[in-house]
Amino acid sequence: MTAGQSAWREKLRALVEHPRSQRIIMTLIVINAVVLGLETSATAREAAGELLRVLDSLILAVFVLELGAKILVHGRRFVRDPWNIFDFLVVAVALVPATGNLSVLRALRVLRVMRLVSGIPSMRRVVGALLSAIPGMGSIVALLALVYYVFAVIATRLYGASFPEWFGTIGASSYSLFQIMTLESWSMGIVRPVMETYPIAWLFFVPFIMLTSFTVLNLFIGIIVDAMQSQHQSEVEAEREQAHADAEAILAELRSLRQEVTEMRQERRSEDQGQ
Repeated sequence: MTAGQSAWREKLRALVEHPRSQRIIMTLIVINAVVLGLETSATAREAAGELLRVLDSLILAVFVLELGAKILVHGRRFVRDPWNIFDFLVVAVALVPATGNLSVLRALRVLRVMRLVSGIPSMRRVVGALLSAIPGMGSIVALLALVYYVFAVIATRLYGASFPEWFGTIGASSYSLFQIMTLESWSMGIVRPVMETYPIAWLFFVPFIMLTSFTVLNLFIGIIVDAMQSQHQSEVEAEREQAHADAEAILAELRSLRQEVTEMRQERRSEDQGQ
């Protein structure tokens, strides 16, 4: 790479990564979200349908230019950053012709709003914490599935004959238990009608609610919170190490300067003694 190309790339990098440029991109993402929302309104389409389409096309063109500039600046390193790949895919979906069998992709244009996640550091931290919590959440999902299966089998055997719509099969029982776990109309909608036939049915449903809604689901929250704290601690340690490295570099420069000053003084003393 020639010196001219290197200088040109550095100027482009400074433009792309400048805070003002990032704020402009974030503003365009918000405006694009509003435009895509207005396009779902028949009244808005009748009043300013063409304007909305032009705005959407212009904003998409800006996004394409931004990604092109990032690719030129970062080169092969562009694909090493998952957030760059995420931005590329979100914008690429909007460039696919939404005709025929691909007409469903037109609705996916709203995914461009998700670029706010990659542009706002606090949102990136939350997403990173959620991704790091997936392994721990997998164990809880397996435990919850086991609990569901056991309770679904019991509910089918106990109440399937009298309430086949809710507990006639394991699938129906699982869906009914999911409704009960979410506490959506669980009492008046399912449990009390069952208790009219089986008065002690509460001995089955109350422990199920306590085990799932108030215990297992809270484990999800605990793992996510722990993951967010771990990621925050990692960032703090990284910043501390960077600050320590910067301090060491400054101290090294000071030692070098002091050594040079000492050598200059010794040389001057030698010259004075020689005279």
